[in-house]
Amino acid sequence: MAKIVYYVASSLDGFISGINDDISYFIQSGKGVDKYRSDLMKFSTIIMGRRTYEFGYQYGLQPGQAAYPHMQHHIFSNSLKFENQSEQVLVEPMSIDRVKEIQASAETDIYLCGGGMFAGWLLDHGLIDQLKLKLNPIILGNGVKLFGDSEAKAKLELTESEEFEDGLKILTYHFRY
Repeated sequence: MAKIVYYVASSLDGFISGINDDISYFIQSGKGVDKYRSDLMKFSTIIMGRRTYEFGYQYGLQPGQAAYPHMQHHIFSNSLKFENQSEQVLVEPMSIDRVKEIQASAETDIYLCGGGMFAGWLLDHGLIDQLKLKLNPIILGNGVKLFGDSEAKAKLELTESEEFEDGLKILTYHFRY
């Protein structure tokens, strides 16, 4: 079965964005970011929440269109609707059963593209298999937490660590529920 991989940038204090979804402090280029972009090409399926999808609008994403052209998108929301929707974009109900169906039928591992609340919801249900953390050498102090409001506990095993000249680290963990 395909793994759900939460591949996400984080500050040292555990935020995936600052206040008002500010990501300007995060490292935006370099070898670590290039590796992340290359790694994304291995996924053919992406899952995300509504807020993460809508975050892309400020970067030119058109409502209903694919943020990553090579991936089938599953956007989990009970309220999102589009007038012009790509065949690659499916709006899904907030259903754990639906997540499991997608996982069972995916041809590759699944890219969990934030955000904190959606990732927290999946963590609460034990559905994240791997965390690939792009740990940035920054402190944000406030913003969107890595797992939103989740209070779930989990043990993780570090399986890979890569460090780049700019201080970015990509840490790969497997969840051990």
